[in-house]
Amino acid sequence: MNNKILDEMDKKILIVLQEDARMPNKEISNRVGLVPSATSERLRKLKERGIIKSFETRLDTEKIGYGLVAFVFVKTNELAHGSQIGVDLAKVPEAQEVFNVAGEDCYLVKIRTKNTSSLGKILREKIGVIPEVLSTRSTIVMESYKETCAIPINEMEPEE
Repeated sequence: MNNKILDEMDKKILIVLQEDARMPNKEISNRVGLVPSATSERLRKLKERGIIKSFETRLDTEKIGYGLVAFVFVKTNELAHGSQIGVDLAKVPEAQEVFNVAGEDCYLVKIRTKNTSSLGKILREKIGVIPEVLSTRSTIVMESYKETCAIPINEMEPEE
C-alpha cells in the first residue's frame, strides 16, 4: 500500500497505537487532537481497510520459559510443491514468523521455544516431517537487543 492511503492524522493514531494498543479511545483522541467519535471512526476505517490487522499482547518470554530464539533456514523441493510448504511451516505452533526468501535456502523461520532440546524436537518432529523439506540450518540467538513489530511511521517518505 502506498503512503497516500495514510494521512497525517492516521499516522498519528498508528504511532500512538504502536506504543500501547490497549490505550482507551479517549486517550488516543487526546494525544492526537481529535474528538473521540472521529478517532473511533478512523480506527474503524483503518481496521476495515486492513491497515490494522490485529491487536496483540507481547509476553516476557524469559519469564514464561520460552527464552530460546532460533532462526531456521529451510531448504525445500520448492518447484514441485509451490507455496504450500510455507503454509505447512506456518502451522508449526512455535514458528513466530515464516518468510519465503531468495538465495540458497527457500524459507526462514523464526522459532521461539524453551531450550535446545525442544528446538531439536521441533526440527525433527514438526519441520523435518514435511516431505518437501530437504534440509535445515539453525542459528540460535544468544542475546536480543531489539524485538518489535512497530513500523517507523514518522520515517515514511510521502509519495509524489
